[in-house]
Amino acid sequence: MSRGGRERPGSRPLHLQLPAILMVMGGGALGTSCRYWLNTAIPAPDGWPLPTLLINLSGAFALGLLLEALARRGPDVGTRRTLRLLAGTGFLGAFTTYSTLALDATLLLSADRIADAVAFMLLSVVGGLATGAAGVWVAAARRAAGPQKSSGAETDAR
Repeated sequence: MSRGGRERPGSRPLHLQLPAILMVMGGGALGTSCRYWLNTAIPAPDGWPLPTLLINLSGAFALGLLLEALARRGPDVGTRRTLRLLAGTGFLGAFTTYSTLALDATLLLSADRIADAVAFMLLSVVGGLATGAAGVWVAAARRAAGPQKSSGAETDAR
């Protein structure tokens, strides 16, 4: 990888580079563990999949916040790329659980709880879009609020 973030001729694509794979795996292991812990800690009233909904909505918000904050700080290189792979793709990719969303909706439908299933799916999809957009908005608003003190991370990424 060159300093400008472009691939060198003959170099492997990012998704085939071992350091990137390990970052995603490490973040994914932590994200899955946090999802499991929250899923067991948050009650599911009357079998309604509240834990899945809250996990997915908070993950969508965090992903919007993270990606917007990283994008506003510059190109996807160095520290920014590491954070995106570790926290975004790895942690939040494993933390959010749309396969469980599908399973929970199927279980509600199988129990003839059609209204609950439709409400759950709509809240999940529309709420995910809304909370993701809210995360982007919060990151943009924070950046527009004024200059922030440099932590040295910006120079590390160059």
